[in-house]
This record gives sequence, structure tokens and C-alpha cells, in this order.
Amino acid sequence: MDVPWTLWPVGRLTGACAVGHTGPVPTVYKSPRGQFAVQQWCSDTLARADFPLATASVDTSVGRVSLVSAGHRTPQVVVVPGTNFNAAVTLPWLRALSDRWATTVVDLPGQPGLSDPHRPRSGRMAWYGRVLDEVLTAADLNRVVLVGNSLGAAVALAADSPRIAVRALISPAGVTRLTVDPTLALASARWLVRPTADHARRMLRSFVAPGEEPPETEVAWMTLVATHCHTTLAPPPLPPELLTRRTNRPCIVAVGEHDRFLPPQRLGPALARTMNLDLRVLPGMGHLTTPSHLDDVVPLVAEVADQPLG
Repeated sequence: MDVPWTLWPVGRLTGACAVGHTGPVPTVYKSPRGQFAVQQWCSDTLARADFPLATASVDTSVGRVSLVSAGHRTPQVVVVPGTNFNAAVTLPWLRALSDRWATTVVDLPGQPGLSDPHRPRSGRMAWYGRVLDEVLTAADLNRVVLVGNSLGAAVALAADSPRIAVRALISPAGVTRLTVDPTLALASARWLVRPTADHARRMLRSFVAPGEEPPETEVAWMTLVATHCHTTLAPPPLPPELLTRRTNRPCIVAVGEHDRFLPPQRLGPALARTMNLDLRVLPGMGHLTTPSHLDDVVPLVAEVADQPLG
């Protein structure tokens, strides 16, 4: 998911991660103590999973990237989570998808999680696309069904690896600008300034359907994120010519009917204009895909995952 606020830290990075950048390179964490707290939460959450997991990491030009996998049946599904999310927070996705396919979740670098904490100041989407290309190569993942959620969908579109066979994009950033109303902006500001569970819950209510309560796992996680991390702006739309090129491989796109950031009436025309695709609208869902809505997401992924892959 994408929260429309940004606070850049000051930090210094050397080595491979700094290639192509001058001056300080931002890190997601406010302090080493915060990094430990966040990564400990992720490790503990993965350790408590009630289904078998395999953890690994791969080396890329920007540092180590953490992967969490489950399932055995082909094809290979690769999930790229949204802003501030990672494999530990998206365990329900991993469980639901790995019941049908071998599934790997990528912790994006520069986001809270178990991967390298640094990210560039500019050119973020092109950077993320290159990183994901490197991850697929380093992990030797082929004929991939790439599932992107929110920021992860924009990363999935930015990636250009020939290892990607098809894409399934849920609540996708990168197609059009996200809508932010004053109520959400105020709730986000309170969450960042005073990171309590109550403020996180109120902020997250904007991400789910009216009358629905956000899952307590996400409430606890986002409280931890606001306490210890610098969040980032939602990504801008990707270049139209890039979106047009992505139509050379099968792609399916869906959004919740109650998504306040990407209302279907705005996203649908933008998607038709840039990618000549019809938008699927998932009933009863907001921007946040809660476990109760994964029963709608899995059949959507199956539409591209279960067809013959090139």
C-alpha cells in the first residue's frame, strides 16, 4: 500500500549501493535501534508462520534482497508488495497463493523489512525495476507470474526482465496519480507524528471498505513503521510509452470497488488509455487487500497463471 507522505533521513552509504548517486543515500530507518526492532518483528512473524516457509537472500548491485517462498507446484509466482510492506506482513498472500503455485515474496530494498535499507533520492521506479530484474536473475526464477500490489505493481511494470511471462496487478500504482483527500491526509499526518495503535487504525480505515476494520496485524505493523521508519511518497505514473510496451505480455489488472486512492472510475479510463486493458473491480474491497479478499485475488491470478506461459 502507498501512504502519501515522505520524510527523508540523512545518512551516508558507500560501496555498490551508492553507484550512480552522489552525496548521502537515504535509508528507510530512523536509527540502528529502529532497524533492529523492525527486522526482529519480521523475523519473529515469519518464525511463527503455521505453514512451511523457505527463506533466502540474493546479492544485487544495491545490496542483499530477502526472499520468502512457499509451495511447490509450477508455475513460479513472484509477489512484490506495496509501500512499507514485505513478506512478513503479506504472509496471508503467500499462504493463499502457495496453496496453488510455488510462490516467492520479495522484500523490496529501501522499504521496511529484511532487505538492504537504502534507496535512491530520485529515479526510484527505474531503480526498483532494475533491482527486480536482478533478483529474478540471481534467484534463477523463470517464466514468472509477477504479482504486484500497489507500489509493487508499479515495480512490476517498471521491470523488463525476459523472465517475466505475465503480470497480475492489484490496486496498481504507476498507471495514474493516487487520489488523496483531506481526511486521509490528516489521518496520515497524525499517524506519522504520534505513532500509536489508535492513530494507525484510524489511518488504515481509509484503506479498507466502509464499515470494515483493518486487520490488527497491519495496525501493529504500521505503528512500528511510523515509530522507526521514514515512509515515502506514492510513485508517480510511469511513462506512457513504457506502459504501452508492457502490453506485449499478458497482464490483468484489478482494484477494489472502495479504493479511495485509485477509484475505479479514474483508474479504469487511465488503464484503457495507456494499456488498452479492461479494469477488473473487486467487490467490497478498498485499497488494502485484507485476508478476507484474497479469495477474489487468487482466481484473478489464476486467469494468467494457469494459461500456457511463453
